[in-house]
Amino acid sequence: MAKSRVVASLDIGSSKIRTVVGLLEEGSSVVNIIGVGIAPSTGLRKGSVIDVEETINSIISSLEDAERMAGEPINHVFLGIGGNKIASLNSKGVIAVSNTEHEISEDDVDRVLEAAQALTIPSNRRILRIIPKTFTVDEQKGVKYPVGMTGVRLEVETHIVTGFEPVIKNLEKCVLQSGVDIDDTIPACLAPGEAVLSKRQKELGVVVVDIGCGGTSVSVFEDGSTLHTAIIPVGGENVTNDIAIGLRTSIDTAEKVKIEYGSVIPEDVNDRETIDLSLISKIDTHLISKRVLVEIIQARYHEIFVLVKDELAKINRDGMLPAGVLITGAAAKIPGVIDLARETLNLPTQIGFPQNYDGVVDKIDDPSYATVIGLLIWGSRFEGRHHAGLKSINLKKGLGAISNWFKKLIP
Repeated sequence: MAKSRVVASLDIGSSKIRTVVGLLEEGSSVVNIIGVGIAPSTGLRKGSVIDVEETINSIISSLEDAERMAGEPINHVFLGIGGNKIASLNSKGVIAVSNTEHEISEDDVDRVLEAAQALTIPSNRRILRIIPKTFTVDEQKGVKYPVGMTGVRLEVETHIVTGFEPVIKNLEKCVLQSGVDIDDTIPACLAPGEAVLSKRQKELGVVVVDIGCGGTSVSVFEDGSTLHTAIIPVGGENVTNDIAIGLRTSIDTAEKVKIEYGSVIPEDVNDRETIDLSLISKIDTHLISKRVLVEIIQARYHEIFVLVKDELAKINRDGMLPAGVLITGAAAKIPGVIDLARETLNLPTQIGFPQNYDGVVDKIDDPSYATVIGLLIWGSRFEGRHHAGLKSINLKKGLGAISNWFKKLIP
């Protein structure tokens, strides 16, 4: 019988903490999901810990839910780090090939990736990922995997994702005190693409827009690799705050109104249509205009997509991605969001649902689970190899690991 191992991922968001447990059979590339846990995210704000004890209790609650469903204990997780403290930059590395016959080895790839991270970053930031975009062997550009090729000079263009060290340490501390070990800490902005994109979409050019509670992550893929990532500090929480201020309601009532009556298409709402808040709240009992509600929501979502458009313009991809836009995250389910995104970004648009997994499909067939499932897929793909070539501190761990990592990425 094929051997199987348990893998788990933990997505700590500003609104919800999600845990997913999966079984990965030896020789299989598809994760069989057997457990899901979700808990309110108390003790955090914008992805940063503001109350250690509350954060730990929320993490434990999510882990216990997933353990009960899976019937398996969770001893270690792949942790997703999000929030506005994630940043990215591009870097290049150049080395001379060490082999006397000038055949490029895995050791040369390790060394050129190390050279790429020899850049000045603030001491309070940690390099979370070094992602090779493309290699150049002598004058031959666009090389995906140079091992075995012959050349004198090896160059690499990389995309580096960093995180704010104090924020990461506080989150890692809370997870460890919840009773589980951390297999790896992964930038959450990279995860949704693993869950919702096909290899063809990554090759053609696509952007994943993950609209969360505390912010929106943007990940652009092209030629099978990550081209650009960014964090926009505007998300579903801002929409709720706008509603509370604009309609003079409590935050809790504003959130309920957004979920039950929200839309981004004011044209579909009659000017005289009202909402009786007493039906959903004991605090707020007045009537509000549904048209005004929808206009408030539309304005904030339009701002999000304009900011996404600005990010695409920075890399000369505004309106230039053939595979278009995939929208994920809990805030992606509001009616009309596809049309608004398509109109603002001038690209084909669809909601990104997780794929490439089996198991409790009915529980997680939802764009809000794209990040945590992406973390699980990423972790299961590289488990046991500790992501050599992706994380700077692991670059020297074994020559075979980086070869395996590249082969997983090549379409």
